[in-house]
Formats: sequence, C-alpha cells, structure tokens
Amino acid sequence: MRFIYGKSDWKNPDRGIENGFLLTNGLGGFCAQTVTGANARGDQAVLMGCTEPPAKRISLVSRIEEEVWTEDGENGGKVSLSSQQYVDYTKNTRGEQYLQSFVQDGFPEWVYQVQGVEIVKTMAMAYGENTVAVRYRICNRGRREARFVLTPLFQFAEKGARVPEGKRFSLQCSEQQEGCCGAVASDGLTLYFGTNLSAEAIVPVWTEDLYYAHDSRDGRNAVGRAFSNHRLAARIGAGESRELEVAYSLERNFLKEGKAEGLVVKLQERERERQRTLLEQAGLKHECARELVRSADQFVVQRRSTNGKTILAGYPFFADWGRDTMIALTGCCLSTGRFEDAKNIFRTFMKYCRRGLMPNMFPENGQAPIYNTADASLLFIGAVYEYFLRTEDVDFIKEAFPVVEDVLGWYEKGTDFHIFMDEDGLISAGAGMEQVTWMDVRCGDILPTPRHGKAVELNAYWYNALCAAAELAERIGRDGLHWKKQAERVKMSFCKKFWNEEENCLYDVLPIEEAGICEVEKERRRRAKFQVRCNQIWAVSQRFSMLEARQEKAVTDRVFESLYTPWGLRSLEQNDPEFHPHYGGSMKQRDLAYHQGTVWTFPLGAYYLAYLKVNYYSSEAKETVYRQLSGIEGALREGCAGQLAEVYDGEEPNTSEGCFAQAWSVAELLRVYEALEKGKPVKKKPEKKRRGRRPKPEAGEQAGGLELSVAPDGQLYCCL
Repeated sequence: MRFIYGKSDWKNPDRGIENGFLLTNGLGGFCAQTVTGANARGDQAVLMGCTEPPAKRISLVSRIEEEVWTEDGENGGKVSLSSQQYVDYTKNTRGEQYLQSFVQDGFPEWVYQVQGVEIVKTMAMAYGENTVAVRYRICNRGRREARFVLTPLFQFAEKGARVPEGKRFSLQCSEQQEGCCGAVASDGLTLYFGTNLSAEAIVPVWTEDLYYAHDSRDGRNAVGRAFSNHRLAARIGAGESRELEVAYSLERNFLKEGKAEGLVVKLQERERERQRTLLEQAGLKHECARELVRSADQFVVQRRSTNGKTILAGYPFFADWGRDTMIALTGCCLSTGRFEDAKNIFRTFMKYCRRGLMPNMFPENGQAPIYNTADASLLFIGAVYEYFLRTEDVDFIKEAFPVVEDVLGWYEKGTDFHIFMDEDGLISAGAGMEQVTWMDVRCGDILPTPRHGKAVELNAYWYNALCAAAELAERIGRDGLHWKKQAERVKMSFCKKFWNEEENCLYDVLPIEEAGICEVEKERRRRAKFQVRCNQIWAVSQRFSMLEARQEKAVTDRVFESLYTPWGLRSLEQNDPEFHPHYGGSMKQRDLAYHQGTVWTFPLGAYYLAYLKVNYYSSEAKETVYRQLSGIEGALREGCAGQLAEVYDGEEPNTSEGCFAQAWSVAELLRVYEALEKGKPVKKKPEKKRRGRRPKPEAGEQAGGLELSVAPDGQLYCCL
C-alpha cells in the first residue's frame, strides 16, 4: 500500500508528530521518526542499533539536522529543513513548512522545496545489520549556488534513556577521492560512516533540551540530549542536480569500496526482493492483507541468546514475550507461509519450557527466564495444531508432542503461580499479587484487573489444547483418549458454570476465595465475574469450541453490541463503573486504564473469526467483514504508516496509544484475511437415514482437523 501525507497532515507542529514511519533490520534495531522528521519520543531515532538481538537497543544517531544555505534571505539564506520541538520553544525548528509531501511505499520519501531548490530524501536499513543509509536527490533550479549541510546528532545510550552527563565522544575522519569515511566512538562502541559529502570536525556541541511531546503526554521523561562533533556539506551550483548519501553502521566493513554512493538504492532493491518473496510465500491477494504481511515481517527477528528466531511484541518499547509470541505466531508465520520460521520459534520455546510453563521473558545478560504467564503454554499447543493443519508435518509433531504432553500434565497436577486443574476439570490460576492472564497490570499493591481463579479465555485455551492434543496424538499413532475424556469433562463444567443466562453471554472469571483480602476488595473481585469483557470472544473463535451454536452467536452479538469499535474491542464495556475512557497520563494512570476499557486491536481478529464462524462463512458475512475491515485500512495510515498500534482510547478511538507497532494486532488481522481468502465451503457427506429426528451438526464440529460450520442450507464450511 502507498501512504501519502500532505500539508494538512502537518499544519501545526502537534499535528505533524501524530504520524510516523518504521524501518527495521531483522535484529530488533530500527529507524523510526515522525513524518516531519521530528523525534516526538525518546525511543525514536535515525539509527536504533541492536547490539544483542533483539533486546539490547542503543540509540546511536538520534537525528540529522538538515539545512540549505543560499545567499538570499536572513542569516545568509540559511533554511532549516528539520522539524523538532525543544523545551525552550523559541528554538523550535519548523522544517515542515518546506515539506511538500511524505510518502511511505515500503520506504519513506520526503519532498522539500525551498528557494528554487528541490530535495527528495529517502532512507533504507540493511537487513541483518545495524546500518542505516540516507539519500538526498537535490535539484537546484534557482539562480544561485546552494550549500547543503547535515549535522548528525549522537546519543550512544540505551533506548529511551537520557544520555549521561560527561559522556565522551571521539571522531576519526579520512578523506577519500569521492567523499570521506570515518567513525564516531563512545563507551566502547564504534559507529562507522561513509558519505560522498565533505566532512569537517566542529567544536563539540551538546543539545540539552530536546522535547519529546509523546513522552510528555504519557508521563515519561520528555527531555533528551544529544551530541554533535562533525557536519557534512556539499555545494550544488545553479542549474545543477546531485545525489548525496550518508550511511552509518556498527559494521566495520559495511562500505567495501569506501563509498556510500548508491548504497540506498542497493539496500532498497535488496529489501524489495526479499519482501516480494515473502508476499509470494503468503499468497494473500487483498491489498491490505499484503501490507500486513510486510508489517508482520518487521516483528520476526533473530535472538542471539537462543540462536533462533523470535517475535518482538511491539515497537518501540517491547522485546519478545512468550504470550505475545504465541498469539502472534499464527498470523505472523503460519498465515504467511513462514513455516520454517514457525518451527524455529517453536523449538526455542520448547527448549525453555519448565514445569509445563513457557517463558514469558527470555534470559538476558545471564539472567534466568521469567515464567509468569498461564496462557502461553496453552496457546503454544494451539499454535502447534494450527501449524499441523497447514503443513501435515508429522515429523515435527512427533518432535513437539512430548512438550505438549508435559504442558498438559503439569496443568493437570498443578504448577507455579497457582496454576492447576480443579476438581471440575477447569483451570484456575493466580493468587496474591500474581497477574498471569494477559490482563496483567500491577500498580504496586493494586491489581486493576484482579482475575484470580478460572478466567474464561484461559479455559477456552485449555479445552482447545486438550482437543488439539487428542487429535495430534492420533495422527502420530499415540493414544489421545485421556485428553479427549478430559476435554469432555471440561466442556460440561464450562457450559454449566460460565454461561450467564441473564445477560446471554459468558462470565469473565470465576473468582477464588483468598485469605487476607479486605471486604471491599473481596466484593470488587466478586463483581469481576459479571464484567462484560472481550475475553469471552476466544471461547467462540478457538478451533475447538465448547458452546452450542446459539450461545456462540449470542456471545458474538453481545461483544459487537458492547465492545466493538472499528479499530479494536474495548477491554471493558462502557457502562461499567470501572470503565476508563482514556489511556494516557502518568504510568499509574495508564496502568489503571490499560485493561479497563482501553481499545485493543488484537481481539478484533478473534471477533471477526467468530462472526464468520457463526454466520457459516456466507458470502454476506464475508462482505460484512470486508466492509468493517475498511476501518483497519484507515488505522494503517494513522500513527505509524503500514502498522497497527497497541491500543486506542476507549471512547471514540481516534488516536493510537502505546506501541505504534504491535505484533499481535497485525497478526490477528492477518488470520482474518487468511480465513476470508482461503476458507472454502464443502458439501456435507450424505448420511444414512435414521428413525426419528436427525440431530443437526453443531458449529465448531471437527472433521479431519478442519473446523466445520454448518450452514442453514446443509452445507459445511471449512474454516482455516
């Protein structure tokens, strides 16, 4: 998709920082700024390198100041093309005044025009390297010579951290026949650069008051500092056109010929070819789906500590988390045909499975993994089953099945974080201050979403995992009868205890009694049972469902009525006393709102899959989903071009919040497009006539590993 922005998108500085772009390098590093080139977050940078993929990110090149010098005008005709806000607002630069357009079509492109000089700027990152390159095509149609000047600003600080005072930088620079190459070093890190501009050392300058408006709004440290020790310049005569390039890299030999000229084109061609392969592999046709394939690729990165692939939860904040990975894997890897990457990720998690739990955070710097999630392991089994449905890879299932059995066995007998199977067959999890479902915020001694006990989505995952294990066992010649019997038991208990007949939907959690809890908190936790949340939709969308067809439709309709927005599902219905309409402010304010009404994009995938299922994948249902998905096409333009954000406000969600690019948001909607394009109707096999009334097959019935939904016309619809 081609995302075009114009003057109305930066009619004032605040408007200009609402949207941005993202380039990634497959290691966890990235290049991200706003469309005007300003940094509105401390986590934005021209080059955010990753020295220990994927989590150790270092802001190397914060910004590049760009100026055009002519003889006309004030200050000798010096015009800044850069946009940036400062604590001292009188220092603000308004380069967006000269910005004619910004276009994102795989790569960002800016077009500036000032005093008869047109500047077309584009960028690229090298896949698998910490390298960024910038190209300027400059056409001087004016009557006077113009001088183009670049001043890079460096930080050499961990992502989001303020550069410490007293930090020392060194500069090395050697002239070449066509430009120069050199290096900037600090604290043991050396950043190499090459350019076809001339370079000159300048008196070191500290910029102390960079203002990050997004961080200020979110209660984060909103003041940054950066350092400059050289500038790059070139002269463009009247009527002359030139192509100027500069590249920065942590790779010593990134410029094999000592020149940056032509590097951007090479990197872009290489990346376009890689993306063409990904698109062909995915086989999706819809324009939005193809854009999401590209978006999903940005999250699939290398992890050095495990020597394998992993999935980053989101940019710019998050590393790879177990729950996020297992939710995102199906869409990011399976819906896109990246089966080898999927196996690689599975194997990484299988290696670190402990007491039936998948790690929620991987080891860094010699530290042990963290296992505080009750759902990642069950989601792992569901994802393995989804992999098998698409590949029929029996050999891998044989490899993975011992881990599947280990997970289910530990959940049966009980494991850490008070995760255990109760007498009724249902899974209970969490106690005390533990938060082990995806609604996992903790503010000191406050649990904004206390869900200790039997959470609805956790038991939906549990049933799905049991059914999947039973079927996989049969496929590899193992006995799956035990898991099948457990599934039947779980289904009976779930349908009896979770169905809220009065509200025609599902309870969110069946709470447990805990000692040491005050009466007010006890009452609050009892009320949690009756709260209408998006979690119930997963009881419908899972491959194996416990509900009757009428119940599935009722849940789907209730979610649409109370929680649906075009850009996601509310985490709590609006008429609930604990509903928070806005996500923002201090960390405590954000945490209190995080799962209390804030709109999340990723459950929207489950909703659409549920809607298609209960409407039998009819052509009318598909048309409805395609129509409603047009809202997502709008969301792809907002915040970060080509990406979907983490969350939106609970009331009238217009502005993205949190991570500007979230893996499971992208992945879950990719699953929807896959279902829309590849879900095909199949005729029901004729049955022998029986006496009496023949029972109708239920939606969600399984046949040969494929989910079958029964249409009123007697057809069965196969739902991928």
